[in-house]
Amino acid sequence: MSKILMVASEAVPFAKSGGLADVLGALPQALAGQGHDVAVVLPRYREIPLEGLERVADNLVVGLGANSYLTAIYTADERGVPYFFVDCPPLYDRDGLYSAAGVDFPDNHLRFAVLCRSALNVVRHLFRARILHCHDWQGALVAPYLKGSFANDPTFFGLKTVLTIHNLGYQGIFGPREAREVGLAGEAVRAAEFHGDINFLKAAILLSDKITTVSPGYAREIRTPEFGRGLDALLRKRSGDLVGILNGVDYEQWNPETDLYIAANYSADDLSGKLRCKRDLLEAFALPPDDLTLPVLGIVSRFTSQKGFDLIEQIAPELAAGNLYLVALGSGEHHYEELFRNLASAHPGRIAVRIAYDNGLAHRIEAGADIFLMPSHYEPCGLNQIYSLRYGTVPVVRATGGLDDTIDEETGFKFTDYTPAALLAAIRTALDAYAAPGRWRKLMLHGMARDYSWRASAARYSDLYGELFPPPR
Repeated sequence: MSKILMVASEAVPFAKSGGLADVLGALPQALAGQGHDVAVVLPRYREIPLEGLERVADNLVVGLGANSYLTAIYTADERGVPYFFVDCPPLYDRDGLYSAAGVDFPDNHLRFAVLCRSALNVVRHLFRARILHCHDWQGALVAPYLKGSFANDPTFFGLKTVLTIHNLGYQGIFGPREAREVGLAGEAVRAAEFHGDINFLKAAILLSDKITTVSPGYAREIRTPEFGRGLDALLRKRSGDLVGILNGVDYEQWNPETDLYIAANYSADDLSGKLRCKRDLLEAFALPPDDLTLPVLGIVSRFTSQKGFDLIEQIAPELAAGNLYLVALGSGEHHYEELFRNLASAHPGRIAVRIAYDNGLAHRIEAGADIFLMPSHYEPCGLNQIYSLRYGTVPVVRATGGLDDTIDEETGFKFTDYTPAALLAAIRTALDAYAAPGRWRKLMLHGMARDYSWRASAARYSDLYGELFPPPR
């Protein structure tokens, strides 16, 4: 078994802005359950209180170019996995993980360079890992530092690196001044160069030993010009070291039989509680539950074009005219927040929105909705469609990335062309199926029977780690 240190910018239950945090809260535990020795390194953001953390290292200096940062390391155990927190108040003691008022922090290059260098300090002083598994651009400079500034440091001889790309749309691209400030050296400088700028993710793709992404479909897509975001040629070059491993979900947190957030628990053997959850959901959104036979369409998402909201905007009149309810939870681009506010205002008895992040309400939508909409332009993996399956809520998705990998004709509805007409046709097909109770019940039960737990995904990662240290011949 391997000794693995994961490097990431967020993880539940400590800090979350998206699905990355769910992965870093569940995958380490799944790997530990298979016998691996796993730990995680995160920044200690303001929202992570010192109470309950143990201080395990003091006065560790991280030098980056002309700047240096004094750090301390704290730790806490979460379900048997140690999490190390890099404490550097000038960089992390602020509201927000990456931005404030929708604007990225101008020193994000330094904040996550210090995270990556601090991960090497953890290896040196606290957790002698054999594999550094780094996530997204925020953890991407680990391999460049190892191949550059620390190439001759015997502490790190034999250390292997894995990069997981959760979303290629975010690469960590910064200008020439920032390039000088993060302290790259040697071949890492050339690896990071990107049309006169610096690209954290490009450097990691070139210099990591293995590369994964979060579904087989997305691994294929990012090697094409349409989805490769300028890195498709490089990813094709590394195809032999690139694998798609589907994200799992944490069924301890997302299970209608035990969920504490929902109005009534239910199972595939007894679906009666789902109707109570439907009534509760409508009441939570102040919609009149006067006809529980009407279908409820649910959305939990960031409100961005990537998630298909440009298509939803174009079919909004047809949705509003339909004999259905629509509830949406999320936040994001101002334009789409206003779209939903205006729809809710114009159709107060049928459409409602909550502009927020609300985990409890997300659970209630999964349990109370009949249909879940995920019409993404691209979707590396997606988790909500998998949650929906377990809750007997039938997904309507675009056939892309992990959505295409997880939904089939037995469990939901897919459309291929990224057009409003194709989305509307898929929704209408789903509504026709909803009107046939016997067919709908089969869709629900097939979805509830699918197993996308982390157990299978962790086994794939175990195989990958084994490839890094093949047995001697």
